[in-house]
Amino acid sequence: MSARTATPTPVSSFSPVVLSVPGRPTDLQVRVTAPAAGTNLPVILLSHGHGASNFLSSLYGYAPIANLWAAAGFTVIQPTHLSSRTLSGQVGDLPGAPLFWRSRAEDMSHILDRLDEIENTVPQLAGRIGHDRIAVAGHSLGGHTAALLLGARITDPGTGEEVDLREPRITAGVLLAAPGRGGDILTGFMAPQVPFLATTDFSTMTTPALVVVGDKDDSRHFTAVGPAWHADPYELAPAPKTLLTLFDAEHGLGGIAGYDAGETTDEAPERVSALGRLAAAYLRTQFQLDDHAWQTERDALTTGPGAIGRAESK
Repeated sequence: MSARTATPTPVSSFSPVVLSVPGRPTDLQVRVTAPAAGTNLPVILLSHGHGASNFLSSLYGYAPIANLWAAAGFTVIQPTHLSSRTLSGQVGDLPGAPLFWRSRAEDMSHILDRLDEIENTVPQLAGRIGHDRIAVAGHSLGGHTAALLLGARITDPGTGEEVDLREPRITAGVLLAAPGRGGDILTGFMAPQVPFLATTDFSTMTTPALVVVGDKDDSRHFTAVGPAWHADPYELAPAPKTLLTLFDAEHGLGGIAGYDAGETTDEAPERVSALGRLAAAYLRTQFQLDDHAWQTERDALTTGPGAIGRAESK
């Protein structure tokens, strides 16, 4: 990987911003991370996964990637979804538990509804957010949440009705080690616990997205298909889409969920740094902030003997 020497960009993080949402069993709490300077900052809504740790699956997780994106000029907003282990004692017996697939997506729409309130609550952020440039990113289960907001559909296992949770205010996405297709390939022991994954339809996911997968991310607890399963959001969705395959990366993609987290099986800070750069560059190009950002970072990081992965688009 090519080296880069740069002056560190100061970022600030503020939490919790507490939003009372009618009908939601607990308040929606979010963390906001942004650069200390700059205006017209694009927004990344970051959806956490559902890992083994108590606090990584909440607004307290994903600092490595959130800080990198903030330093690259984005405002990163992270909710604590109802599926978080930090809330299990409060919502464990409610409809939708334990994963709350519908509520997770709805959380992001609630955040966009209250974006002015969030901006005015965070010190020194008022007037600095670009409300017309909104992206969603999500890791693992959060990748499924992001896919729904980008247009993927599923059939509600409880009602049999097709569910469309696409959020038109979101115009780009980043799926990080997201689940793939359903159907009879879901043969792992965890498959019965995620019936909502069985009918995932990526053919309606029309919003531009960067799909990030690890070539060692073999999720046998869901399927025997292997790492290629996580590329389904790219393979099965319509263009425009970009696939970034990270070499030697497992489900943690180098450690995006937390610094020195025990559940990261492939810890590699340089991989996290490269992923942060590439995803930020992809979004900057999608938002027409820098037409050459993606090509520049892609050429620097995915070509030559030091390549951290490979990229392809359609």
